[in-house]
Amino acid sequence: MRLLAPLWVALVLAALWAAWEGWWPLAAMSTLAAILSMAPILLASRYNIALPLPFLVATVVFIIASLIFGEVFDIYYRIWWWDMALHASSAVALGMIGFLFIYMLFEGDRFAAPPVAIAFLSFTFALSIGALWEIFEYAMDQSFGTNMQKSANDTMIDLITDAIGAAVGALAGFAYLKGRSAGLLGRLIRDFITLNRHLYAKGRSRDDK
Repeated sequence: MRLLAPLWVALVLAALWAAWEGWWPLAAMSTLAAILSMAPILLASRYNIALPLPFLVATVVFIIASLIFGEVFDIYYRIWWWDMALHASSAVALGMIGFLFIYMLFEGDRFAAPPVAIAFLSFTFALSIGALWEIFEYAMDQSFGTNMQKSANDTMIDLITDAIGAAVGALAGFAYLKGRSAGLLGRLIRDFITLNRHLYAKGRSRDDK
């Protein structure tokens, strides 16, 4: 929380300054970024979920990189791979989040459902969020005259990138269930489950090994 506080203060100050100067896109995106970056903490507190610090930092950085640098300062146009990198990283994260949520529904009992089934559901969860985001971009373009979609080709590239990233995140969860190393992604999954043992009660014995 203390590490993220300066970022939130900076976003609020940016929104106020932009509103004062009449730079409404920056004011709107800064406000939205502040709200979205605080949302995970508020939701986690509401449902008694502990979030690892790397997750919180990555969330804030991603939101700023996407909404402010990408949309307001047109980095999407200046750096060709910016959009692909953001879609890929968010899809990987969503694949892992999908896995953690679905695994949570089984209370950490890896015998309740096959690892392949949990990984597949994680993949579809992440890809569904990616598809909903593309619908959101279309709605924004049609309603407010923005250019979030860029082009039909860009939309397809985004969906393909989302599918690849979602598969990586889901496979990290699959590797965890199979007791294999998944590198950094595997450690992040293990850290989350360790911090939230009460949500994965049936898997405690496995995590303690």
